[in-house]
Amino acid sequence: EYHGGPVMPSNTNYALYWDPTGGSAYPAGYEAGINRYFEDLAHDSGGLQNTDSVLVQYKDGAGEFPAYNSHFGGALLDTDPYPASGCAAAPVCLTDEQIRAEITKLVEARTLPMDLQHEYFLLTPPGVESCLEAAGHSCSDGTKHAVYCAYHGDIPLGGAVVYANDPYVAGLNCDPGEEHPNGNASDATIAGGLAHEHSESLTDPELNAWYDSKGLEVGDKCRTGTQASEFGQPLGKAPGGSNYNQVINGDLYWYQQEWSNEAGECQQRQAAQPTVKKVTPKSGAAAGGTSVTITGKHFTAPATVKFGEAVAKEVLVNSATSITAVSPAGTVGTVDVTVTTGAGTSAITKKDHFRYKAK
Repeated sequence: EYHGGPVMPSNTNYALYWDPTGGSAYPAGYEAGINRYFEDLAHDSGGLQNTDSVLVQYKDGAGEFPAYNSHFGGALLDTDPYPASGCAAAPVCLTDEQIRAEITKLVEARTLPMDLQHEYFLLTPPGVESCLEAAGHSCSDGTKHAVYCAYHGDIPLGGAVVYANDPYVAGLNCDPGEEHPNGNASDATIAGGLAHEHSESLTDPELNAWYDSKGLEVGDKCRTGTQASEFGQPLGKAPGGSNYNQVINGDLYWYQQEWSNEAGECQQRQAAQPTVKKVTPKSGAAAGGTSVTITGKHFTAPATVKFGEAVAKEVLVNSATSITAVSPAGTVGTVDVTVTTGAGTSAITKKDHFRYKAK
């Protein structure tokens, strides 16, 4: 449901590593794995290859859409020492207030953008935990009061500073376990919260745009704990044996689906609308019964085929580019053959014509 607030019409993402001297170290390859994810999103920007394509349907009151217009702003290294723990859930425990203060300090000091086109993802190393408040009732996964894997918000500074807090979760409850297609702890962070918060920031950056009657955002609605709805169908196995369900810039990932209002379900990616390019044969008897091969693109099962307004009862989706359908009875004349899938109905063109003959 839409609640009146803005969406992010584009997104330039920064990976913010808070890494003071003498602090806990990030595992080898962790930062490179996170950076690569943002770079891959940017490379495939505008396509239909991943969950970012699902989000483009969520229009705001100003007429803006969270278009798949993604960029990687780069990695930011913060070497400031951690403040004295503001919460007691861990030896190093940062409150949301402390996190917001540090992000504000960094953004202002480096004159970084403050608007709804940029986001700062704070990625803390192992052993650095956080709580939403000093009392420590709602804390990160590595504490006794674990409530969240990650979260996002905004700081009303300048235009707005959109940020996400993504604590280290490898080996914890938020880690999807053996599903690490890159064999890297960064896989756990991406699946455990980063991809989730990225999507929710785009559709609800100031926490007043898109969420349901229970307060669940597009990612929350698909955090079901059941593979079929949360992750969908695996696309294959990575070299190490892990499942993957996303291929972005040729790299393999495993992370949750996002809710689609249009489809009424969680989706891995926005399906492309079918296209009819050829109909063979181009004519048949008005009594029906002609086996017709429809050639085109983006065909998926189940599919409905219509000859004009008449629905074909026998339809076989042979592949993403071929459907065989038996023509229903019709009246003499030329009709358009259309294909409808979960992504929509093919546009009418001269190439989809089929002519009913008297005999």
